[in-house]
Amino acid sequence: MKLVTTRADLRAARTGPAVFVPTMGALHAGHARLIERAAKQSAAHGWTGGCIVSIFVNPTQFNDPADFARYPKTLEADLDLCRAAGCSMVYAPAVEDVYPPDEDVPTPRLPEVATRPGLEDAHRPGHFAGVCRVVKRLFDLVRPAAAVFGEKDWQQLQVVRAMTQQHGLDIEIVGEPTVREADGLAMSSRNRFLSAEDRARALALSRALCAAAGEKQPPAAEAAMRRVLSQAGIVPEYAVVRDAATLGPPRGGGVCRALIAARVGDVRLIDNAAFVQRHSEAASALGL
Repeated sequence: MKLVTTRADLRAARTGPAVFVPTMGALHAGHARLIERAAKQSAAHGWTGGCIVSIFVNPTQFNDPADFARYPKTLEADLDLCRAAGCSMVYAPAVEDVYPPDEDVPTPRLPEVATRPGLEDAHRPGHFAGVCRVVKRLFDLVRPAAAVFGEKDWQQLQVVRAMTQQHGLDIEIVGEPTVREADGLAMSSRNRFLSAEDRARALALSRALCAAAGEKQPPAAEAAMRRVLSQAGIVPEYAVVRDAATLGPPRGGGVCRALIAARVGDVRLIDNAAFVQRHSEAASALGL
């Protein structure tokens, strides 16, 4: 596995088509799954570039400077994980290499899924502008054939897909299912900041998604999620069911996603799961 830290070294080290996994470091088993998926996909296509991972804490996607300052940096452990997961090359640049002071790195025009749903876009102003800017920049530098993103950041995944299509980029965007702890908590680099008490309370997010899955229609699913969260003393920023692709209101018969964001103690957590709309027995009997 190669480690490169500059654009020039990245260009020199590239050996052909590759699958890209952009990360901000502080890697865990969820990231390992993304890297393993990328390595397998590259091998299946016979792409000589293998899997390329970036480790870059992007300052432009943090609307809270304190959150940026405390984001964990664990490069040596990250490199060990990348190596074990089958990564071919790690690009770990300084901010000045990605955003040179003498070079304009524009923010792409944001797709509607980045600005209209009222989810992460509403609660983290400027976040998706930063995400789109850095992802487009990294795509331009790495020039991958495909890129793998985790489904835990569901809105981000849809934003990247829409941006890639909007700009006509010939890059396949692959979503990898959320990796969870044995008790159901979605893996996150921020979980390390949870106290023992808050770690236990945080399990209400995955329980709420399970409760939603047992309901037939979005309004009942949303009520079920809020009920489970309330029992744990958690007030969500949102707990909603939306169209899976647009994140707008659910369409009849369309594929949906249940999504939650909430602060547990001092830590902001997000989670989501597929939601299948089902007709009531009465409606089914009428052929609706």
